[in-house]
Amino acid sequence: MGPTMGNGMGDMRGVAGDRSGAEGAGILQLVSFRLGEQTYAIDIMMVREIKVWTEATPLPNTPSFVRGVINLRGLIVPVFDLRDRFGQGRTETTRTHVVVVVSVEGRTLGILVDAVSDILTVPRDGIRPVPDADPGHESAFLSGLVTVGEEMVALIAPARLFSREVVTGVHAGSGEATDRAAQANG
Repeated sequence: MGPTMGNGMGDMRGVAGDRSGAEGAGILQLVSFRLGEQTYAIDIMMVREIKVWTEATPLPNTPSFVRGVINLRGLIVPVFDLRDRFGQGRTETTRTHVVVVVSVEGRTLGILVDAVSDILTVPRDGIRPVPDADPGHESAFLSGLVTVGEEMVALIAPARLFSREVVTGVHAGSGEATDRAAQANG
């Protein structure tokens, strides 16, 4: 069985919890999104909702890929610029950009992307490993690759992409001030 695509996107609240037994059957559902010409995807079970881009409140002493925070119904959510995180420069946001709100290791994060594409249903055995590459390259943040039609879709690994050490600046060179700010904010 090959990958299939759903019929569009909407509010993801409640959708992620309804897999209709797909996981037990060796099937994985993914939310796919665009970043430039490349399509990426994330496990639908990690997605809490998809929100149209609104300006984030910047935070001092954070890496450049941290766009700031947004208030999501009383929950303060950090927003990460995926393009900048991949070393492709800062996203020039428009009204068409969206934030994919995800739950990663007990934390709620927002990922700024160009557009959400679809829901994909793929067999788990159809996911291929990422070829060995430079660990500093974006492939270090990927968990696998899947082919959908003629297109290769890269599966992101949010736990690696937004690890606490990276986000707090230990590897980004921001140092002690960023660590203190992260501890003060939880």
